[in-house]
Amino acid sequence: MAKQADKIALNEWDKYRKALVAGTALEYNKTTADIEKHRLWLEAHPVEWEKYFFPQYATSEFAPFHLKYINRIVSHDEWYEVNSWSRELAKDTVTMMTMFFLNLTGKKKFTLFVSSSYDAACDLLKPYMLNYESNQRIIAYYGEQKSFGNWENGDFTTKSGIRYVALGAGQSPRGKKNENLRPDSIICTDLDTDEDCRNKDTIDKRFDWLERALYMTRSVSKPLLFLVLGNIISRDCCVTRCAKRADHHDIVNIRNKDGKSSWPAKNSEEQIDRVLSKMSTKAQQAECFNNPISEGDIFKELTWGDVPPINKFKFLIAYADPSPSNNVGDRKNSTKALWLIGSVDGNFYVIYGFLDRVTNDEFVDWFYAMEDYTKQRTQIYNYIENNTLQDPFFEQVFMPLFFRKGQERAHHIGVIPDARKKPDKFSRIEGNLEPLIRTGRLIFNIKEKNNPHMQRLEEQFKLFSATMKAPADGPDSIEGGVFICNNKALSITSESIVTGVKHKNSKRF
Repeated sequence: MAKQADKIALNEWDKYRKALVAGTALEYNKTTADIEKHRLWLEAHPVEWEKYFFPQYATSEFAPFHLKYINRIVSHDEWYEVNSWSRELAKDTVTMMTMFFLNLTGKKKFTLFVSSSYDAACDLLKPYMLNYESNQRIIAYYGEQKSFGNWENGDFTTKSGIRYVALGAGQSPRGKKNENLRPDSIICTDLDTDEDCRNKDTIDKRFDWLERALYMTRSVSKPLLFLVLGNIISRDCCVTRCAKRADHHDIVNIRNKDGKSSWPAKNSEEQIDRVLSKMSTKAQQAECFNNPISEGDIFKELTWGDVPPINKFKFLIAYADPSPSNNVGDRKNSTKALWLIGSVDGNFYVIYGFLDRVTNDEFVDWFYAMEDYTKQRTQIYNYIENNTLQDPFFEQVFMPLFFRKGQERAHHIGVIPDARKKPDKFSRIEGNLEPLIRTGRLIFNIKEKNNPHMQRLEEQFKLFSATMKAPADGPDSIEGGVFICNNKALSITSESIVTGVKHKNSKRF
């Protein structure tokens, strides 16, 4: 079986080599003088150098963050950087092309290439070896690179004296030299694994090895380029620890702060949407947004159960947390939420609801769906969050929209804006809901457990954390509904004893 696997791998690399030879063929009619003149110009323009020598990799125009990275690497002989670019942003590829530039222009001569295991390091180092062997443009401009006697997978030295050595995490790097030279560049890629990050002792041991045995293979008197390539897959990992010591930590997500593709020349919005639609929020955040989330940090387990008949509730609260965006595809904006909540015998029930990115028109339709669900078996009080910042949008957009819907349906729904001044979002949700969830008094309708909206709500609860980087519009809506439900129950109880004056809300309609 192993021999068959080796044969398949050999065939794949042979195809890769042939494609490499074909893809880097030299232009016709170039003289030695032409090549020398062109080489000098390219070496003065590192980005153009990389595009020319690696056309099979540089198939999309570099993004601004690529250009800044290349400039930092080539302009600092002594440099320590952590690169946490999302998947599909080419951190390994751009690093490889830049290392070739440094190697072939004589700036760096000896590189340790480190990964979580020796085999992983060898696999990641193989494209370097194959390009030195078969890249026709490199051979034409810098001469034959493959040497004999010093050319093994995981440890090779070119004819021009450039050496690469693969290491697995924890292996001894002591005494590694290229003739009389200590390593002048160290590349650590994918040092952290999901399994390792679950064990703090493993991370402690690996990081101790990294900063003592690995880092100190360098010469004190000679400059070192130390690169750590890896996403932030855990709050405590080698990447985050190295970042505290780095000269620069470059974090680039699949989408930028405006919710747009960080590298539109390669990754379109439609392509990103397609990929993310097949991933859970937890996986998206860790792999594409450098935001590792541990499930159950705050809400460890939700209680699922049967809901009493609707007519057993004195009233129900339909509480909405709106997003001002009217664009379903606007990734920067939050989800809209509307949840039906009631209380019986001291328990609060999450009965039915919606949580999604929808248009404002669809959002208003949700309120009518709530009425259809309850079939007038009890009174519904409809609330919509409306803080100071949201108020203009509520008056200018939602009020006219609710009125128009009412005219179309010949039935107007009354909606009350919740204008209370709310405390900090995290503290409010944790403080008001955690005790209820911990004691099993906030019960989620088990009959709706397979509803996609309820599944999104469950996911947001499980990913809720103090960093508030994952969406929390569902839990925010539940907190609002529970708060109103509790206060209205107390108000009804007190009004049955004392008749008071009711203050009208001028924005209720």
